[in-house]
Amino acid sequence: MHEVIAALVTGRGEVDEPAWRALWDGIESNAVDRAEIAALLASLSTQLPDPESLRALVRSVRVGVEPWPGAVNIVGTGGGPRTFNISTAAAFTAAAMGVPVVKSGSRAYTGSAGSIDLLERLGVRMTKSLPETEDALAAWGVAFTGPFVYPSVLTRMARTLVPLGMRPFGKFLNALGPFIATVPVSAQVTGVSGAVSLSALRELAAAQERRIWLCANDFGADELLGFAHNVIHTNDGGPIRVSPGVLAGGEGGLDDLGEKPGSLVDHFLDVLAGKANRAALEAVALNAAALAVASGHTPAWPDAYRLAESALRDGAARSLVDRLRKHTAVLHA
Repeated sequence: MHEVIAALVTGRGEVDEPAWRALWDGIESNAVDRAEIAALLASLSTQLPDPESLRALVRSVRVGVEPWPGAVNIVGTGGGPRTFNISTAAAFTAAAMGVPVVKSGSRAYTGSAGSIDLLERLGVRMTKSLPETEDALAAWGVAFTGPFVYPSVLTRMARTLVPLGMRPFGKFLNALGPFIATVPVSAQVTGVSGAVSLSALRELAAAQERRIWLCANDFGADELLGFAHNVIHTNDGGPIRVSPGVLAGGEGGLDDLGEKPGSLVDHFLDVLAGKANRAALEAVALNAAALAVASGHTPAWPDAYRLAESALRDGAARSLVDRLRKHTAVLHA
């Protein structure tokens, strides 16, 4: 067994950046076999390594790029209660407010549809390169990145595991994806579910130069919820607390945010048109407001939340997704 994998499985010793790089080189050259890769992902999915090893892992695969000023990403770790795709709805809503949003994401591994699954069903095109992403951001105010933003070694591991179950891979990617994806934004809002180590991600966030907000709440969801007591852990200041009744009214509960597998697209479009239940609209507005504040576009939370509600109520968010769907259809015609 490769020494890095052995160290992770046994929990003995730190793994430095050169060791991680040697592991990735071994995987790329097929010197690390399928069973070892499965053991690696099972270990990383069960328990993240110690803080220094985790920081070294991120440094070993992350590609540094100059951030686009004012651009912000929203992405969740997954693993929490199964809700509709709030973060993607928030991305459209914030973009309709004038916030430059570059959203990364993945396929579903525990729920019925991740952001990539949803965008495919909506008929919204994902970008295939950074130049294409920059062009989409300039044209539409929002861009949805495809899998190209993740290190190529992850794709090789995924292909090696087929047809083994992909849940360990998905859990690892969702937890660390926000920190290893090449998404050139100035700020990132990351929802952290109760299934992921918040303390480990806070250690990672502290080592990042860009602004990172880690959002957690008492329901274990990886989104801000209007009826929850939310805490946003920032890497550039103290925590931000968002509780019911301060911005959102706090109506409803988790049942109001459930997935709608049979009407995934219709329900999502209803949310963006302001036609969903109050709990769903408050959740989307809260997360869109977080994007506006984190990016610096709208510094005051009350103003940001009011503008987010307006973008849902007046149809601006729905109009944006309709224009993007039409554009994709024309490209594919």
